[in-house]
Amino acid sequence: MTFSFKPFVLLCSLFWIVSCKSQTAIISAAEEKNGPIINDTTFVNLKDYSQDFVYDMKYATTDNFLKAKVYDCEACFLRLKTVNALVEANKKFITKGFKIKIFDCYRPLDIQKKMWEIVPNPEYVANPAKGSIHNRGGAVDITLVDTNGKELDMGTSFDYFGIEASHNYLNVSEEVRANRELLKKIMNKNGFNSFDSEWWHYNLRSALKEKVSNFKWDCN
Repeated sequence: MTFSFKPFVLLCSLFWIVSCKSQTAIISAAEEKNGPIINDTTFVNLKDYSQDFVYDMKYATTDNFLKAKVYDCEACFLRLKTVNALVEANKKFITKGFKIKIFDCYRPLDIQKKMWEIVPNPEYVANPAKGSIHNRGGAVDITLVDTNGKELDMGTSFDYFGIEASHNYLNVSEEVRANRELLKKIMNKNGFNSFDSEWWHYNLRSALKEKVSNFKWDCN
């Protein structure tokens, strides 16, 4: 039996070209349907993934314990995996008639340094030499609001650094205790750890070892 090699090579080449084009078409269709694939450690804007949050970005104003505006503009950027977990938690709160209100999200290292210059006290501000989970895109400062946008009573204001803000402080009303427990329970179930001394602060467990970042978002 005689075997013709050239036609065989030509046939294989055509098959390879068609196969590659098919794969490209499949990938393009997937991207068109679901958007480009993004690594879960990429910094993204929460507003691009959900419109169901309320915002009061304290450090973009002077209404904070620093009494200084340290962000050029307000935005809630986080690593994608933090955003996904936060969106899922918020869905659970919404079924109960509440929404998450955001006070702070990712914080560039330069901002951490600026805060440290104003209040160089590790009891209030994480030392930028080590960085905080906020600098890693894995922390959020939050509370809950009802359907009218009214904040639930958590016993203290945001960034109150007395013992009364601790999860372990029991000399609070039943309403305050229930509100804090609701916030903590759903956040814990969606991958976040609470911070004992601050009822508002939550860290995504899977983001604790991310690198400190100085990524800055565009204010335009």
